[in-house]
Amino acid sequence: MYPLQERPFSCGKFLISPSARVTDAGDFEPSVSLRRGHGSGTHDKVYRFTHRFASHGGAIDYAIDRGRALAMANGQLGPHIQGTSWPVKN
Repeated sequence: MYPLQERPFSCGKFLISPSARVTDAGDFEPSVSLRRGHGSGTHDKVYRFTHRFASHGGAIDYAIDRGRALAMANGQLGPHIQGTSWPVKN
């Protein structure tokens, strides 16, 4: 199915793009893209979440909340978020 995407918005140095996809079961799967940088220095990371929602709005709200939390962490992601390619600041 095709993803249903909301308007991207800025949070600090990140551009957050939430979206939700309709699954074969008819529920909604949220995801969010976090982009930072410009030109050849742009990094974009897409997070897909395992939570499922009965409504598009619920999935988008979840993606927005998680996107903001990830952006606020500013690359310092906790152990519950796997697969980041951004450096962790110590």
